[in-house]
Amino acid sequence: MERTPHILVVDDDREIRDLLGRYLRGHGYRVTTAADGREMTSALGAGSVDLIVLDLMMPGDDGLTLTRNLRAARSRVPIIMLTAMGEETDRIVGLEMGADDYLAKPFNPRELLARIKAVLRRADALPATAQDARTAGLHAFAGWTLDTATRALIRDHGECVELSGGEYEVLLAFVTHPGRVLSRDQLLDLARGRDAQPFDRAMDVQVSRLRRKLGDDPKSPELIKTVRGGGYMFTAKVTSS
Repeated sequence: MERTPHILVVDDDREIRDLLGRYLRGHGYRVTTAADGREMTSALGAGSVDLIVLDLMMPGDDGLTLTRNLRAARSRVPIIMLTAMGEETDRIVGLEMGADDYLAKPFNPRELLARIKAVLRRADALPATAQDARTAGLHAFAGWTLDTATRALIRDHGECVELSGGEYEVLLAFVTHPGRVLSRDQLLDLARGRDAQPFDRAMDVQVSRLRRKLGDDPKSPELIKTVRGGGYMFTAKVTSS
């Protein structure tokens, strides 16, 4: 029997919690709701959660703090952050903290459902099924190895660097298309599938985070070069096995 995904909705607005709980349950998900960070922590400790829908603005610990704390604790549970309309800076900071996607309030529950499905597909993707044969295995480049079996980024001396789901997908797109100029739209399609929006600042955030983790100087990057008017190009030689 196929396992029912478990969604944790964290929002201090009871009406939103109740609305999303009913809507997502009606579409076949198991749903737990929480009003704040304390209840979220309790829910996470009570059982496995597949995805968190997390409000940015809450009393006490806000969504940014809760996201940062989860990632610091090495939790890889996917996070979709709900933000106020027009708060682009907060959305970008949320992605930098480790959120996988964001949605501005007010939103259509159908759009949130589509985002949840897309993020869960990325999180659950297995190399043998969700990716073609060219992407499966080990991809070595510039003193690093990306292991698609474990979704791990490993230095030559053995240190493992944590990647969010979005960072992993973007890096995988780069290492399987080295030496090619990839536009932001192409990267979005490769990394996020058909659910990607035509323009998304999240891609620039993901590239910036990847550069930091790879030790690629953002002022003069050598691995991920910005191509003016074109997008990005991964310049390292990649050996795949």
